Amino acid sequence: MVTVKGGVYLPLYGAADQLIDVDSFMMDVLPVTNTDYLKFVQENPKWKKSNVKALFADKSYLAKWTDDTSFTGLPDAPVNNVSWFAAKKYCECQGKRLPTMDEWEFAAMANEDVQDARKIKSYNQYILNWYEAPRTYNKSVGSTFKNYWGIYDLHGLVWEWTQDFNSVLISGESRKDQDKDSNLFCGSAAIGASDLMNYAAFMRYAFRGSMKARYSSQNLGFRCAKDIEKLDVGQKDL
Repeated sequence: MVTVKGGVYLPLYGAADQLIDVDSFMMDVLPVTNTDYLKFVQENPKWKKSNVKALFADKSYLAKWTDDTSFTGLPDAPVNNVSWFAAKKYCECQGKRLPTMDEWEFAAMANEDVQDARKIKSYNQYILNWYEAPRTYNKSVGSTFKNYWGIYDLHGLVWEWTQDFNSVLISGESRKDQDKDSNLFCGSAAIGASDLMNYAAFMRYAFRGSMKARYSSQNLGFRCAKDIEKLDVGQKDL
């Protein structure tokens, strides 16, 4: 894991004075691989393909695994077709957690050289080109660039689950809702965006809005994050 130093950032939806504070956190350098996940299901049999409950995973769960312990593709390719419930449990078993949406977006806005590359046209084009590329989930982890924080593959291999992915959802029929996010995805959705040209971010938000926790997809994997442990008040570094 590496440390991502906290700061503030402007999310896709939000006025200029609605910056989000992100505390420092730790994030896995690489996505979870097929080999990693195989070890997990061997140690936690209820998450094997043949055992998992329908409440926690749909029929696509581990779809490319031929049985409970055999997968197709590279051992070091990112695991995919994993539900949010399964990804959450995996991270918990490692003493970690899934990253929040803000943590993921904060880390993923960095390119190789700067913390926030969202205004760099070539960087956004790189992400959009990846969205159009087929079967990138078959590549080995670590095959994309290492970003400013020392993290690989936030863009280029698979989409990734976040802890609060469904926080982008809204209730009811959006034109009737009265909350401040009532037009997030329907009608005047784009008008409320902080960057109308950030098509890559629009696609991520739309994808999150279409998902349910039991869903799985061949283009969707995950990695873990962790809070930075703070010293107790009065405790000194040794």
